[in-house]
Amino acid sequence: MAIGGFAIDGPANGFGSGKVTVSVAITCIVAASSGLIFGYDIGISGGVTTMVPFLKKFFPSILRKAADANTNIYCVFDSQALTAFTSSLYIAGLASSLAASRLTASFGRKAIMVLGGCTFLVGGAINGGAENIAMLILGRILLGIGIGFTNQATPVYLSEVAPSKWRGAFNTGFQFFLGIGVVAANCINFATAKHPWGWRVSLGLAVVPAAIMTIGALLISDTPSSLVERGKIAQAKQSLIKVRGKDDDVEAELAEIVKSSEIAKAANQEPFVTIFERQFRPHLVMAIMIPFFQQVTGINIIAFYAPVLFQSVGFGNNSALIAAIILALVNLCSILVSTSVVDRYGRRFLFLAGGSLMFICQVAVACVLAVTTGVSGTKQITKGYAILVLVLMCIYASGFGWSWGPLSWLIPSEIFPIKIRPTGQSISVATNLATTFVLAQAFLTMLCHFKYGAFLFYAAWIAVMTVFVAFFLPETKGVPLESMFTVWERHWYWRRFVQAKQ
Repeated sequence: MAIGGFAIDGPANGFGSGKVTVSVAITCIVAASSGLIFGYDIGISGGVTTMVPFLKKFFPSILRKAADANTNIYCVFDSQALTAFTSSLYIAGLASSLAASRLTASFGRKAIMVLGGCTFLVGGAINGGAENIAMLILGRILLGIGIGFTNQATPVYLSEVAPSKWRGAFNTGFQFFLGIGVVAANCINFATAKHPWGWRVSLGLAVVPAAIMTIGALLISDTPSSLVERGKIAQAKQSLIKVRGKDDDVEAELAEIVKSSEIAKAANQEPFVTIFERQFRPHLVMAIMIPFFQQVTGINIIAFYAPVLFQSVGFGNNSALIAAIILALVNLCSILVSTSVVDRYGRRFLFLAGGSLMFICQVAVACVLAVTTGVSGTKQITKGYAILVLVLMCIYASGFGWSWGPLSWLIPSEIFPIKIRPTGQSISVATNLATTFVLAQAFLTMLCHFKYGAFLFYAAWIAVMTVFVAFFLPETKGVPLESMFTVWERHWYWRRFVQAKQ
């Protein structure tokens, strides 16, 4: 845990900290595949909005603006209708993620993952067959509901099933599959960009990752914690034996889960009330601030609008799509770095190193654009400088990929006690999607008015959140979920809020 600016490791071992069984690996991989649908949507939206047939059918004003030789290069895609298409998903996801808290507690993590996959599948089919903006928005809303459900349930599922010693590595699987979804979406956009119906193929193929994760979720068992919470002790024991292995003594771990559940039930309080109690103040702050900070890095905005962004700074349409693919591949590869070191060096180290790298790259991008496009943004950037922007953005994406990307899903899913864990994750996902909605709605206008200053805006936030982590985030690597209260009791600041576990 963190004391001042320093980190002290928590317990290296605990319940479920032994060997990694084939069963737990397969179960976590299948569950983590839920990240595919979120990643696919992030990647597909930006590419589709650069396709001429799509713009001609739904947003012809953008094509007229692009044809105007006097248009500021930062302002070509400034359209509230276009940003509504992108961001409507996130307001729907916000509402569904909050509703998912009660549903997850009542019906289990697995059931909500299945429900989310089915809803996303229907939304993808509607978008692929859309004939007007209303159908597009309806499809996006259904996609958002699906994402809200799966983003709430999956990280909690992974944290509850994975051995505590390797919880970080398994939980990063969600972000890894999210990255695969982004790469696949960008490749599909590139392949379909020139076809008159290419945008329909790109949007409609969302049903594929939805079907994959839904079928996978049907084949795995629910988590022991969720089964205990719903009074299914015998099934919880069988689930533990399955993921820990027949040779592992699961009785002690099961007893600790049952004890934690009974203490929580004895309190007999509404989770959304309990979570605001003083002793859970540090948990709540992290559940809100970490997803908020993840979004104000600017990464999802850049992922949504990567093709648009690269077109704005000098790439042609095809080149912009290729650049977006390169950016997504770099991000995907960097997630593997996090997977391999997060349980060795801890969460704080990756947060601090990644934040520092991202800050430097955002400032550098702003400087390059300021010098090459001018204060007004009317100068055309040369190809060489456009490539330099791409390189800087790739370095930035790599820093995000092994820090704020996967860890922002991991931390909120592992810090809460069992009774309020679904509620805490719901608040975290809702904060993530609410911030994403606001930024997605504002980014193209911000790019138009702030020009290169938009990147300095994100750089400033990265500086703030890196300092926040340095002082306020305790180290949680290797700490069993049922013993997580110890990291707050020993923290230099948060210990004044928490109470010793009775």
